[in-house]
Amino acid sequence: HGSKLPYQINNNLRKFADSIPDFRRTNKGNIKHKLSDAVLLIIMARLCRNVHRPAIIAFGRRHLDLFRSMGMLVRGVPSEPTLCRIEKGIDDEVMAFQMALFTSKFAIKDDGETLDIVAVDGKCLCGTVQTDGRHPDVVSAYSVNSNQTLATEMCDEKSNEIRAVPLLIDKLNIARGIITADAMSCQKDIIDKIRERHLDFLIEVKANQKALRWGIEDRLKTALPLDCHQQEPTLEHGRIEHRVCTTYNGCDVIADMSKWGYELTVVVIDTHTTKKSDGKETSERRIYITNLRKSAKKLDSISRSHWRIETFHWHLDYNFKQDSVKRSSTRAARNTDTLMRMGLSIISAYQSKHNTDKHKGNNRRTFKCAQLMDKMSCDFMKLMRVLQLN
Repeated sequence: HGSKLPYQINNNLRKFADSIPDFRRTNKGNIKHKLSDAVLLIIMARLCRNVHRPAIIAFGRRHLDLFRSMGMLVRGVPSEPTLCRIEKGIDDEVMAFQMALFTSKFAIKDDGETLDIVAVDGKCLCGTVQTDGRHPDVVSAYSVNSNQTLATEMCDEKSNEIRAVPLLIDKLNIARGIITADAMSCQKDIIDKIRERHLDFLIEVKANQKALRWGIEDRLKTALPLDCHQQEPTLEHGRIEHRVCTTYNGCDVIADMSKWGYELTVVVIDTHTTKKSDGKETSERRIYITNLRKSAKKLDSISRSHWRIETFHWHLDYNFKQDSVKRSSTRAARNTDTLMRMGLSIISAYQSKHNTDKHKGNNRRTFKCAQLMDKMSCDFMKLMRVLQLN
C-alpha cells in the first residue's frame, strides 16, 4: 500500500450511508459505532466476497488501519451481535428508497429516442422462513439499459407479487419506458396502473388468464398476422434455437377487448430448440400482449431482454451467495438484499464506465463480475478504485 493515491469513497456512496436514519437511541446510552460506517463496511466486505458476518468482521479487522485512515471505524470493528441488530433495526423501506436514489444516478438518461426497458420480476429470499412457512419475496424493477435496480417492493407475508407490482410501479421515477413482466403480472389492475403512469408494456399471457390465453389461441388459427420475423438459428448453452416472432392486431384475436383495453398487439413467439449433446428437440410457444406498435423483430428483441433480470438474480445467488445467508426476520432479509443490490449496482456502474472508456479509445480491460470481485478481494487498492467511481 505504498501508493500516494488517497483512500476515499465516492460521495454518492457516502451520502447513501449517511442518509439511513439511525434507529438507535442516539440521545442516550453509549453509541460506539456510527451506523454509516457499519453499512459501508458490509458493502465493501461483500464486494470482496465476504458474505457472512464473521467474514465481514475479519475483513474489517484485516484492513482496520486503512479504514481509520479514511475516518471510519475509529472505535474498532462492530461485533457480530451489533451487525445483527443493525440489519434488524434499519427501516427496510427507507434503505430501499435510498438505494433507488443511488442507482438513479447511474441510470441511462432519457434522450428522447431510446426507451429504457424495465423488467419486473420477483426473487425468493431462500435464507429466511416466515411464520406461514413460506420464503419472503422481493419484487424489483430492473433497468435493462443501465443494469441497475430502480426500485424494490416486499411482498406481504400473506400476499403475493400481484399486490406488490402496482406499488412497485408507483415507485418508479421514470417518465417513459417499457415495462416487461411474466404472466404473474398479467392482471387488469397492473395493466391499468401502467397505463395510468403513461408507460408502455409487454406482458406474457399464460393459463392464469385462461379466457384470455385460450381465446387468443383459438382465434390465431384464422387471424392474419401483421408482421413476422424469423431469426437466424443461434447456438447458446449447448442448444441450437430457431425462433419465429409473429404479431397480430389485438382486435382480431382478443375476445374481451373492453376488459384489457383497445389498441393492443398480440405477440406470438415460437421456439424450436435442439440439444447438441443428444439431439433432443423441444418446441414452445409464448404469447404476449403489448400496447406497442412496433415491428416483430423489435418486439422479439424486447421480449428477450426481459431475461436480463434473471441474470441479475443469478449474480445475487452465485457471486453474493444470497441464498446461503440465513436471516431470522423479513426486515433483516430485505436489508441484506438491498445492500447486496448496492454492491451489484457499483459493479455495473464501474463496468459501464470502463466500456465507455474503451469506446473512446482508452483501452482498459473490463472485468466480468466474478473476476472483478476476485480482484478486489486480493487488492484493497482495486476496491478503492471501484468505489471512487463518479
